[in-house]
Amino acid sequence: MGRLRRTMMYVPGNNPAMLTDAHIYGADSLMFDLEDSVSLKEKDSARLLVYNLVKRTDYETEIVVRVNGLDTPFGHDDIVAMVRAGVDVIRLPKTDSKDDVLAVEAIIESTELSLGLKVGTTKMMAAIESPLGIVNVYEIAKSSDRLIGIAIGAEDFVTNMRTNRSKAGVELLAARSQIVLAARAAGIAALDTVFSDIEDECTFRREVALIKQLGFDGKSVINPRQIDVVHEIYQPSDEEVDYARQVIFAIQEAEKKGLGVVSVNGKMVDKPIVERARRVLSLLGGRHA
Repeated sequence: MGRLRRTMMYVPGNNPAMLTDAHIYGADSLMFDLEDSVSLKEKDSARLLVYNLVKRTDYETEIVVRVNGLDTPFGHDDIVAMVRAGVDVIRLPKTDSKDDVLAVEAIIESTELSLGLKVGTTKMMAAIESPLGIVNVYEIAKSSDRLIGIAIGAEDFVTNMRTNRSKAGVELLAARSQIVLAARAAGIAALDTVFSDIEDECTFRREVALIKQLGFDGKSVINPRQIDVVHEIYQPSDEEVDYARQVIFAIQEAEKKGLGVVSVNGKMVDKPIVERARRVLSLLGGRHA
């Protein structure tokens, strides 16, 4: 199974204390933000701060950096600096088409070549934040082998749709569904948007349960308090874990004996059941598989 991305925690790129300590909270990935959370006058200093911290710090987790768009004066320099720093993933904001992905990829590849890095070392993630992006989402998801995931950015999306976010989330259901469908068809991860009201844990829990049921791999979070909630909801039950172990054991035994037919508790086990069992065990987090 692929890397766990149940939680991807936003960290403002202009906050030295938060950038330094972000890894202690246990998020699966950290996303250092050079875009919306950084004012125009701080863009250059934030880029330098993130560059230096990533270069000298072993965060022991996946490091994603959301850069500014190429339609700004900062995007190109952000991309070059983050490749040079050695980040794992560059996240593109406001991705509307595959051309947006390919334009960033060209800069990444040029920088890798100039550094003597293997082409493809730096991965990418695309944030879909507009109706046009949703219409083009499968094309985006298939646009580059570097792309490890796509994410929905809700605030810009609902603004463009001339609506607003509600507790029920009905205004995002179609877009979320399209994101997951495209990600699964392309074989990459699907990440949900942030929930900004950190005091409303009840609604947050309902939203996490919803996106898990829709098939998202995880959720972007803005506060360490949200991490354990997401991990708890994504954690399989004891019954699910027990059945998954039985399925994997049965498959392993059948392979040893050269058997083509496998059953667990009197029921046939086919490929989709095996894949779900492996997914369940991959979600154990801190528990032993």
